[in-house]
Amino acid sequence: MARKLVLFDIDGTLLTVNAINRSVLVDALKEVYGTAGSAGTHSFAGKMDSKIIYEVLQVAGLDRDEIAEKFEQAKTTYIEMFRTQAKPSDVLLMEGIRELLQKLSEHPELMLGLLTGNFEASGRHKLRLPEINHYFPFGAFADDAPCRNELPAVAVEKARQLTGIDFFNHDIIIIGDTEHDIACARVLNAKSIAVATGTYSREELKKHRPHVLYENLGRTDVVLSEILRSSIN
Repeated sequence: MARKLVLFDIDGTLLTVNAINRSVLVDALKEVYGTAGSAGTHSFAGKMDSKIIYEVLQVAGLDRDEIAEKFEQAKTTYIEMFRTQAKPSDVLLMEGIRELLQKLSEHPELMLGLLTGNFEASGRHKLRLPEINHYFPFGAFADDAPCRNELPAVAVEKARQLTGIDFFNHDIIIIGDTEHDIACARVLNAKSIAVATGTYSREELKKHRPHVLYENLGRTDVVLSEILRSSIN
């Protein structure tokens, strides 16, 4: 029976996608709105896909009502373009990820899930390309809430629906590469494991006080041991 819930971010934590992710969003927004705003240079790190779309278009002078009017069309266009164009060679798994996921999946007391700012359809495609999607039976995505800090509760409820188990506090581990992942853990008094494999340096992440901080997730046995621990420092 599962006793711990382990929630992974996608981009910068499990994998990285090359420039196609940004270029597809730019193309989709231009097709739907006639402009991509600041999408070519905007920081995506740790942000919800939905929030990114609003932010980059507001830079171009569109107000929230104008963006909302065509938002679903833009979302669908982006997802369709990404699923059509992105190939396995566009995705690089972070160091140790395949080995770690396999090890975690062998422990029946652990339940794996996703907590990510990606839309579900595009996020799942990112995971399918390197063949790691099957490790994650559920997740909380940008489709599920307007604010990233609302996603932890969504993930916990989805886990409860699947298992019948209520996960609380430090039995929930949130693993990510940005301050936003650490903040998500704090929302539920969950354990945060930060990893400096994205755009945030180890020093920057340390300022946000994660419970554990790794350079990467390459030391499988060390990371597994930390996840299985019943207490935190």
